[in-house]
Amino acid sequence: MSRHAVLIIDMLNDFANEKGSLYCPGAGRITKNLQELMKWIREREGDDIQIVHIQEAHRENDADFRVRPVHAVRGTWGSDFIEELYPEKGEYIVPKRRHSGFAYTDLDLYLREENIDTVVVTGVWTNVCVRSTATDALARAYRVIALSDGCDSKTEEMHEYGLKDLSIFAKIMTIDEYKDAWEKGLDPWEGGGDKENKVE
Repeated sequence: MSRHAVLIIDMLNDFANEKGSLYCPGAGRITKNLQELMKWIREREGDDIQIVHIQEAHRENDADFRVRPVHAVRGTWGSDFIEELYPEKGEYIVPKRRHSGFAYTDLDLYLREENIDTVVVTGVWTNVCVRSTATDALARAYRVIALSDGCDSKTEEMHEYGLKDLSIFAKIMTIDEYKDAWEKGLDPWEGGGDKENKVE
């Protein structure tokens, strides 16, 4: 039986709130979609899909701030999850200090302990942290699905570029296609969605 982890990447105040220091306009476009996806997962029977929250949480004076504005410092409002997508008890949280959710974190260890074989990426930004996390998932031999209406970026152009890159190695699906495959008893990686797996 296939086991999936749906990664909710960086849906934090500094990225998804208009007052955030690195506000990503696309976050507002996907918040409701992710709410509905998380509600559907939480209400399902069984544990073949897990929600994992990826949380950028920098130290003060982090090297990342040499190239980008100060953002998502551990323990601050900016690094906290937006209210609409707050983790529930039992959902795993992975703090990170680099773009990828796998870089210097215990995400890979957790997924292997839970016998996860498929990583499903969502969140912000499609062309940065989502893509980096997906690339590292592939490098660790996970199957990768990207939910096209579950991730977004600063601009539509950036989002589309990110999806094009992801389509080289990940299966691109909408949230409805992903849910529909499960509800038909199919593994979404094997059935459902765009059979040609490419973004024009």
